[in-house]
Amino acid sequence: MQGASREALVVARQNLTDLSASLPDAAGIASVADGLFSVVRLLDRETSLRRTLGDPMTPVGAKTALLEALLGQQLPPLALQVLMGVVALRWSGSRDLVDAIEVLAAQAVFLVADAEGALDDIEDELFRFARIVARDPALRPALTDRTLPEDNKRALLVGLLADKVRPATVRIVEQLVLSPRGRTLEASLEDYAGYAADARSRTLAQVTSAVALTEEQQARLTASLTRTFGRTVQLQLEVDPAVVGGLVVQVGDEIIDGSIVHRLADAQRRLG
Repeated sequence: MQGASREALVVARQNLTDLSASLPDAAGIASVADGLFSVVRLLDRETSLRRTLGDPMTPVGAKTALLEALLGQQLPPLALQVLMGVVALRWSGSRDLVDAIEVLAAQAVFLVADAEGALDDIEDELFRFARIVARDPALRPALTDRTLPEDNKRALLVGLLADKVRPATVRIVEQLVLSPRGRTLEASLEDYAGYAADARSRTLAQVTSAVALTEEQQARLTASLTRTFGRTVQLQLEVDPAVVGGLVVQVGDEIIDGSIVHRLADAQRRLG
């Protein structure tokens, strides 16, 4: 997202956070997640409706009246309230609007999980499943093939994840699998692990090392990255012997590559 859409998403996410904080133990926010996920699926199918709601030239009153007429009896009241607030903001395009609604649905899941003390688990489970998908050449096509029935994909996810992760994690993964919307599955999973970290005002750092880091090394790295980025950093650790030595750290789009492999490649470029 760029420009107006990026600013609108910040506002929408803060509004949802404030709404959740005003409710005891985030009561009712789970219904926001379910309702908004259903709206994402609807808008993916209904092009004209998506364009109307995302058109900055359409009066806000007309948009909210349309939502009330179409979804007033179908969505939970809190979900409808959040949705009306979202369409009242200015978006650069209709696809950005749908992306934002999906992000807010996931945020609602995370806010409930945070109230239940389960958010750390969900964040870690999303990141781990992203790594599994990236490393299994047969799994990605099985989950992303548009010709396969959705029930087949749901059954596969149940077999992979049931009794191994929290139900909220399954809910997020299912949404990303059944509504890919032009994204790679592993990238989406990593993005949403990052959103889970955001729900607790943390920054997610993906750390790859040749061998497992000790607790002391993790603590020093966390403190160093927190100072660097000015925000509490949560480490997601992965061991990959291919890095040979050192660390590869990714925070958002920024990559800090201190591996021996990278240094050797850099030296070869300089010599060449």
